[in-house]
Amino acid sequence: MADGNGPVNTGGVAHDQLRSVVERIERLEEEKAATAADIKEVYAEAKANGFDTKTLRQVVRIRKQDKTERQEQLAILDLYLSALGIAE
Repeated sequence: MADGNGPVNTGGVAHDQLRSVVERIERLEEEKAATAADIKEVYAEAKANGFDTKTLRQVVRIRKQDKTERQEQLAILDLYLSALGIAE
């Protein structure tokens, strides 16, 4: 049992520390949900302004890649399109 001088430790689990970790995770999950809602709003705004959101998502994904990775992906895409006879 605890003597009031430290975290309660029952069965090897420090309750205060565990509660703190869980609460931090919960706060971060809330922030993540809020950020996802903000991103959704920006896409809705872009769509209302005439932008194609599917293409915007591709642009965002491509911009996350480094230059070499991006060039490799585009080369493979071009190869596949050529092989299917749909390249321009």
